Amino acid sequence: MSTYFSSDFKLGILGGGQLGRMLLQECIKWDIHTSVLDPNKEAPCKNYCNHFIEGNLQNFDDVYNFGKKVDVLTIEIENVNLEALKQLEKEGIKVYPKPNTLEKITSKAEQKKFYKDHQIPTADFSIYQNKEELQKAIGDNKQPLPFIWKIAKGGYDGKGVGIIQKLEDLKNVPQGECIAEDMIPFEKELAITVARNPSGEVKTFPVVEMEFHPTANQVEYVLCPANISEEVSLKAQKVAMQVANSYQNIGLLAIEMFLTKENEILVNEVAPRPHNSGHLSIEANFVNQFEQHLRAILNLPLGDSSLKTAAVMVNLVGKEGYEGNVYYKGLEDILKLDGVTPHIYGKKETKAFRKMGHITIASKTIDRAKETAQKAKEMIQVIEAKN
Repeated sequence: MSTYFSSDFKLGILGGGQLGRMLLQECIKWDIHTSVLDPNKEAPCKNYCNHFIEGNLQNFDDVYNFGKKVDVLTIEIENVNLEALKQLEKEGIKVYPKPNTLEKITSKAEQKKFYKDHQIPTADFSIYQNKEELQKAIGDNKQPLPFIWKIAKGGYDGKGVGIIQKLEDLKNVPQGECIAEDMIPFEKELAITVARNPSGEVKTFPVVEMEFHPTANQVEYVLCPANISEEVSLKAQKVAMQVANSYQNIGLLAIEMFLTKENEILVNEVAPRPHNSGHLSIEANFVNQFEQHLRAILNLPLGDSSLKTAAVMVNLVGKEGYEGNVYYKGLEDILKLDGVTPHIYGKKETKAFRKMGHITIASKTIDRAKETAQKAKEMIQVIEAKN
């Protein structure tokens, strides 16, 4: 068995953002040697890893040369050079998630085709190669309105998604491959994180409920336990396992779902890494998502992912109308509230809706956690520092 702890073993992480930073905090607990590659010389991960390399995640040579110097390579962002990962895997570097799995996930169009091919329930959709093709389909009455438009590659944090009510709405849609997806009159948006190691051990985290900001289309609140019946919870878990088994992913797979008015579960999209929907696990679960990802990619026994307390997570995002050096107005005040734990991501510059941190509120009941979360959200603002 490999020795990972206080040894010469090297873990490489592609991406230096907040997800990598929180993963590194778990690596520090176990004294695992880490290297990070990111294009931003002031990335949140910089001061938490043993080696930080500035480089382009889309550049073959940068990713390949970085990967040759580590024993296991993982990601905190999907937008990386897949050809380099494939070559590293051929040369014996362990890459998790596996490049062929990542290739099926990085394109939302490929995701949707994958669900259809594997009989995984999802909203009906059509794929278009460019804007002109989509416009023609609408003009020929082959694409009914309204629908959800999604860019096939590159969308994140609410960007690359929109509602198309009429043909004129396409004027702001960028070029490129896209999806037109049926609008689902859903009751709730749910998420489940599944962990799987190379030995085939699989564990799921409890279902969480997500509430989205109406303007930014970002997750605003994550709640656990979700306000759903045991029957719906079991159905969601069953679908999550179906998705995880179909992808055969190593590491974490975060699965976002819709709960329809008829209590059906439809898969929206997945992410093969730690995810915003799992942040509350740091305080709320016996093992958090970042440690579980580490256990999975190192083929260690998976931890107990069950809930130990009710919790709500609130994203801290830049307030509209402010851009510049960040100031967390009211942060000291929320520390007076019971059960509040802030996580600041170390980003120096704020702008509208940029994820700058999150707060987790743990409590004996979900209702009390929600009440405290609402207070905390009203008390804190992420704004520009005044000179």
